Amino acid sequence: MMGLLNVASFVLGLTAWILPAMNLMRYRSNNNKNWITLTMLSLSACAISLCLEMFYTYHLVRIEDWTALMNTAGAVVFAATVLLVVTILLNTITLFVFRDKTAK
Repeated sequence: MMGLLNVASFVLGLTAWILPAMNLMRYRSNNNKNWITLTMLSLSACAISLCLEMFYTYHLVRIEDWTALMNTAGAVVFAATVLLVVTILLNTITLFVFRDKTAK
């Protein structure tokens, strides 16, 4: 059951990247009124993904699986950093692209 936390975290992380990419691909279309909603969903998916990783780490501490913690801690920190930086970057690009379009 706890292994599903990693799967859910991965899916939500991909969702956090796909939503702003969809926003940017729909830039030229006239049906882009919900770009703010997709941006907020992307940031929320990123936050929930990181939270699920913290729950899994807490689970490993609770069951005292120190070997798993020592083996995966570096990769988890790296993956969380990449997820956060790319999500913020994509959503910032979306903000600048659509800011000019909605101001008109």
